[in-house]
Amino acid sequence: MTAKVHPNVAVPPSLGQPPAPADEEPVTLTVWRKSLLFNGRGFTVFDARGDLVYRVDSYASDSRAEVVLMDAAGCPVFTLRRCRNLIGLGLGSDQWLVYPGEETRRLPPLYAVKRAAQYMRGGGGGGGGGAKSMAHVAVCSSGAAAKTGAGGYEVEGSYLRRRCTVYDERRRAVAEVLPKETVGSDVFRLVVQPGMEVSLAMAVVLALDQMFGKPSLLRSWSS
Repeated sequence: MTAKVHPNVAVPPSLGQPPAPADEEPVTLTVWRKSLLFNGRGFTVFDARGDLVYRVDSYASDSRAEVVLMDAAGCPVFTLRRCRNLIGLGLGSDQWLVYPGEETRRLPPLYAVKRAAQYMRGGGGGGGGGAKSMAHVAVCSSGAAAKTGAGGYEVEGSYLRRRCTVYDERRRAVAEVLPKETVGSDVFRLVVQPGMEVSLAMAVVLALDQMFGKPSLLRSWSS
């Protein structure tokens, strides 16, 4: 894929910011499942003009169950960390917590992204073509997002086929992952509707990649 890369940062709306006006245009991003760093694995995300918006950099030797979403300047926007305490979630369940910036120890998580119960790890949840729920995005009661009155989200479709939709609590489609023709599954589109934080939509994509991507960004699920 060829794209010009400029260190321009699309500033995401902060938590608590009022929803976007109804006539505001959706944001369309091109997501490249590759790091700009040499020998690195990750994501590079461009806006409609081809400017760099987000990046995720990782290495094959890095087995931590943690992914950091950064803006174009390299500043952390969200950190996703796999939940190690799976008590009550059921065997094979996966859950990723979304923290602001890099504050995974000092601040509580904002959101929890959990694989739907009907999908076991490695099962068909990411590859099926139906509208079954793949994952739930819940607001953490102790986090800042809960104070804004934000609701949760439901993700349906197929991440492996790059066709899935994020619905809000009112059953409105607020974000979509769509294939980008002729370039393969490592490059796809993320369309975010007004009213959903763009960086949160990208964080959900990262969680889906950890749950359903083949291979996942991180080397090992057992870390």
